[in-house]
Amino acid sequence: MRRVAAIVAAMGLLVGMGLPAAAQQTGAQQTGAGSEGLFDSGKLLATAGVSEIEGAGGGGLTPWALITGYETRDGIGANTHYTFVNTPSFTLQSTGAAIGLYDRVELSYAREMFDTRSTGAKLGLGNGYTFNEDVLGAKVRVAGDAVYDQDSWMPQIALGTQFKRNDSPSVLQAIGARSAEGVDFYAAATKLFLAESLLVNATVRATKANQLGILGFGGDRSDSYHAEFEGSAAFLLSRNVAIGAEYRQQPNNMSFATEDRWIDAFIAYFPTRNLSLTLAAVDLGSVAGQSGQRGVYLSAQIGF
Repeated sequence: MRRVAAIVAAMGLLVGMGLPAAAQQTGAQQTGAGSEGLFDSGKLLATAGVSEIEGAGGGGLTPWALITGYETRDGIGANTHYTFVNTPSFTLQSTGAAIGLYDRVELSYAREMFDTRSTGAKLGLGNGYTFNEDVLGAKVRVAGDAVYDQDSWMPQIALGTQFKRNDSPSVLQAIGARSAEGVDFYAAATKLFLAESLLVNATVRATKANQLGILGFGGDRSDSYHAEFEGSAAFLLSRNVAIGAEYRQQPNNMSFATEDRWIDAFIAYFPTRNLSLTLAAVDLGSVAGQSGQRGVYLSAQIGF
């Protein structure tokens, strides 16, 4: 309980860094968007990104510095998502919701469900054994503006954290994980080149998580934080269609399950500000000792 309380306090501190700045900005600069109400949805189409598999705003595999939702600095945005990833041996589903406050602070929640299908029996867990993980996230924009800083190389920068808890501590201990819960910390920088219809993002994450935390945290090889790189690039083919690719490094904490980098190539469709649909080909490498985990990624997001 003390550990959870400390984590909640840390997340509260991160959010507290952003809300005063948001309030100051809103009070000091009144814009036309404010007259449209609290739920103004004033951002450019597609600039809110989609829902990352752990609930944060960004790409499918990596969080970006952009704040989720289409709110401006005078409003609030929110969304809910469902994501389905299917590979030869496993199925990963994610559902959750996120809220963006004044284009400054983001709060998110995701529930990840990792179905081992028939592979569960081979691993001694039982056919269809499912790991469930809850992810609570917080993100604060600390510098830059991806849309308005077009005359500068300065990216939008955000700091974020994700608290993760897995519901299978005894199984995780048996396979060599040190803990069923952990906290990730990350810094993201996102640059949008409007004239070139190009977005690039770089994220550095400090983590102990094994396969996002689905296989616990830490292991016999290491129980220390590792800095892992995550990158994304997206190109707008038209006003509402984007293509791109992502890359995400993973630590190697357990002898039981060597981890590889995750990559994807995606196409995202934004028919309106209220809906986005994403289709991707993913390569997760080796997962839980099963190599060649390549498959399909499907995601839908509804919000404002």
